[in-house]
Amino acid sequence: MIRRFWQAYRRLRLGTRLALGLGALSLVVFAVVGATLTMYMRDYLDHQLRDQIKLVQVVQSKDAKAHGVVERKPYYGWYTAVYDVSAGSAVLRKPADVPADTTALTALAKRMENSTSEVTRTVRIDGEGDYLLRACEVSPGVVLVSAAPTGDIEGTVRQLITTQVVAFGLALLALVVFGRRMLKRGLKPLSDMAHTAHGIASHDLTESASRLHLRADAPGGGPEVEELRTAFNTMLEHIDDSLAVRAQAEQRLRRFVADASHELRTPLMSVRGYADLFQYAAANAPEERDKHLARLRAEAARMGVLLDDLLLLARLDAAEVETPLRMENADLVELVEQAADAFRASHPGHPLTVSPGPAPAAVPLRMDPHRIRQVLDNLLTNAAVHTPAGTPVRVEVVVSSGTARVHVCDRGPGIPSEDRDRVFDRFYRVDKARSRDRGGSGLGLSVARSLVRAHGGSLELDATAAATVFTVTLPLAPSAGRRTGAGGERTASGEASASTR
Repeated sequence: MIRRFWQAYRRLRLGTRLALGLGALSLVVFAVVGATLTMYMRDYLDHQLRDQIKLVQVVQSKDAKAHGVVERKPYYGWYTAVYDVSAGSAVLRKPADVPADTTALTALAKRMENSTSEVTRTVRIDGEGDYLLRACEVSPGVVLVSAAPTGDIEGTVRQLITTQVVAFGLALLALVVFGRRMLKRGLKPLSDMAHTAHGIASHDLTESASRLHLRADAPGGGPEVEELRTAFNTMLEHIDDSLAVRAQAEQRLRRFVADASHELRTPLMSVRGYADLFQYAAANAPEERDKHLARLRAEAARMGVLLDDLLLLARLDAAEVETPLRMENADLVELVEQAADAFRASHPGHPLTVSPGPAPAAVPLRMDPHRIRQVLDNLLTNAAVHTPAGTPVRVEVVVSSGTARVHVCDRGPGIPSEDRDRVFDRFYRVDKARSRDRGGSGLGLSVARSLVRAHGGSLELDATAAATVFTVTLPLAPSAGRRTGAGGERTASGEASASTR
């Protein structure tokens, strides 16, 4: 039974439970206050009756001394008797105003024989009710006994209890009803948050464009509820941001798959077309066969480069599992010179200037020289592919603040402002027509940035410069800091470039 009651109580709403708990607590307080007040009133009335009977006996004692008996009539319902007490016996003097049963009065008169002060006792007289008896000595051997009814005290106490029960009951009812309303009003912000949570639960979060526009904005509830509301809305903002990031990631993944499929489709169709040509006799002529085989090898090599870039990006994304770097001590200035020599040989139409700037003759770093060379080659090739012939290209090496920076600058037409934020996206090309005579697959800058980041550096495009300037930032090794005078701090992030524009 108690268990079922407890389960039913726990199923109630919080406001109802708080109101009932407040009512139960108030009931206990009312009971304690009522019991204390009742006991106090009872003691007070009892003392009043004792004082009253004592004063009455002062007058009755004088009457008994003068006339032998009490001639003055007592109060209504009171009794008075005068006893002659001697040798353990008590004889009632007549006339006397006594009840039919005088046993209690006589016993008290006998007891007074051996007492030096008045004696009081509360007894029950058959047929009359409860009485307060008081005996006092009038003269030696003469005892006055008075009896006062206590029914009025009990009636007053019962009336007081009834009044308390009614008053406390009404107060308790009002407290529960109005307290429930006040609690409901105070807990309304929590109910609003619950409705918001239900609305979120009914929202389809599997959609890629899911956004949570619901918020708990209802004011009120006090500081505690305000803190909860703030935490709740902060959590929703975090979830909303996470959903937005997930949607963007899914969108990038779909675009990546679509672009990768598009990039692979063209060489695959070329391979398929050349393979179909071998079914015809004309294609089997030695000069035709060599021509078609060369095309097949070129398309296969192109697919191989694309797949190598994709594999490298995948391995760099999973760098915590497998880092595709072979770190060793190498000179950054020497790598820049090697890349510059290779660029001059392959792009004689673009004059290249290597400016060491304030850097020393050698900048030793802890890096993978093959991958950093790949980054430099990508950036230089990117500058040559997307600028007209004769456009000057400049490379500058700077060491400061614990980092080594390589600036690759060209004076070409530049990158449109609307494309600057996306030049490092995978498969993104400024050339929307996807022409391959002036651009590759669009993975070069993505591969370069990932490689530089794997080295703990960064690759950025200077959006404020009039020319196109890519800056590779790499952290100096401690030994490099001692040899060059630069600090040994490490910086985070990094990148490189290829034919992405």
